[in-house]
Amino acid sequence: MAERSQYEELARQISAIGAVKREMARGLPPECPPASAVVLTLLEKHGEMRTSRLAELMAIDMSVTSRHVTHVADRGWIERHPDPQDGRSRLLRISESGERLLADLSAHTAEVLAAHLHDWSDEDVARLNTLLSRLRMSFGDCRARGLPHEKTTAPLS
Repeated sequence: MAERSQYEELARQISAIGAVKREMARGLPPECPPASAVVLTLLEKHGEMRTSRLAELMAIDMSVTSRHVTHVADRGWIERHPDPQDGRSRLLRISESGERLLADLSAHTAEVLAAHLHDWSDEDVARLNTLLSRLRMSFGDCRARGLPHEKTTAPLS
């Protein structure tokens, strides 16, 4: 087990990740805040689902998830339709325009990372991906369960 000072330094480094996320988010279109990009990413990755499942994957409250869903639906990035299993529920799926936007966002995110990490070796980037995935799994991140080796360039997810 690591020494306490190593955990304290890790806590400082994780706190500083917020600056990295903010820098990456600067390139998002104003009408697409990071949470909207996450909604699109999860729908693209997992397929159609109920809002309750999306809330679970995002690890946020249903009311907050509903606001994010409304935001992306109002822009035509997702479609909502009745759940054939339960007509009272709605299923969400990414639309064609949402897929195009997500592809643009993913390309932009990859470009930003490549620009900032241009002096990193492929092995260093791979090691960081592995360690971050492991960290998420250690905290029980539902988005990572069962998908430890999946490769994505999803924006801000």
